Amino acid sequence: MDLLSRQGLRTDGRRSGELRRIRCKMGVFNQPDGSAYLEQGNTKVVAAIYGPHEIRTNRSKAPNDCAVINCQYSMATFSRSERKRRPRDNKSAELTLHLKQAMATAIKTDLYPKSQIDIFVQVLQSDGGNYSVCVNAATLALIDAGIAMEEFVISCTSSLANGETPLVDISHLEETMGGPSLTVAILPISGKIAMLETSQRIHINHLEPVLSEAVRGCRYIYEILNKIIKKHYEEIGGALNWGTEEYNI
Repeated sequence: MDLLSRQGLRTDGRRSGELRRIRCKMGVFNQPDGSAYLEQGNTKVVAAIYGPHEIRTNRSKAPNDCAVINCQYSMATFSRSERKRRPRDNKSAELTLHLKQAMATAIKTDLYPKSQIDIFVQVLQSDGGNYSVCVNAATLALIDAGIAMEEFVISCTSSLANGETPLVDISHLEETMGGPSLTVAILPISGKIAMLETSQRIHINHLEPVLSEAVRGCRYIYEILNKIIKKHYEEIGGALNWGTEEYNI
């Protein structure tokens, strides 16, 4: 299937280097310490953070000098067209480990000794790039919870259309009908790679352009989310009169 038209447009009308529309909201739940809802195109995810709190896992194996990070990735039974028979399959377990790997690179665990931080993400609607959207939602939820981080963790998935053109922030159709996809999670300021995975073998000649497109997508997403976070706290500060004489008194 040709994923790019002669005019250079994808099936959803985007250019090859264009992101899907991003919409999000922080503090969507009252019970967790932090939460966020994030949409990238038609992929919709919620994330919730609990902690830091007392360690609830095996304390004898838990480190005393830093926090334990516990992650869980799941998909709602109604998140895709075909019904899931098992709520937690092997793919969910694999993505849970990848999520923990990415988050552990940014969280300052040494500031929370003998404690645990729980990160729960759930895909409400699946339309491609599920892991990437979950990483981005978890980052927003961690910031909402006030967890100290080195910097943001941002993820993006790219692929190859018609065997030659890199596509950024791919949809489900592009995941299934296009070439091999590559998912990367980075710390955008330092440029460190937190996680890198390909769906299948990718030719060495295609690796660099596809990876470059994914990293470029991460930086664009970082700029968008950074603006949203600043706006969120400006609204909170305005409601609480931060910086005014009345608030300081």
